[in-house]
Amino acid sequence: MRTSIAHLKRGQKGVIREFPDDLLPIKLLELGCLPGNEVELVQVAPFKDPLYINVNGSHIAIRRSMALKIELDLIEDIPSI
Repeated sequence: MRTSIAHLKRGQKGVIREFPDDLLPIKLLELGCLPGNEVELVQVAPFKDPLYINVNGSHIAIRRSMALKIELDLIEDIPSI
């Protein structure tokens, strides 16, 4: 299922989909926001901006407007038995 980082619920994970090269600032790319990397929503600040995400072990704060641009494929959690 496709979604964006901004639509994740706390604790949900997804894998970043391909995007145009000029979509994200260089700083986010350097911090690991690259296609194929796993992202987890860690926390949402008051007033829903910024969002705190975990990408490859790094915690990053990004604006909601930027999070809406980053499309993900959701990782479905397998319920434990």
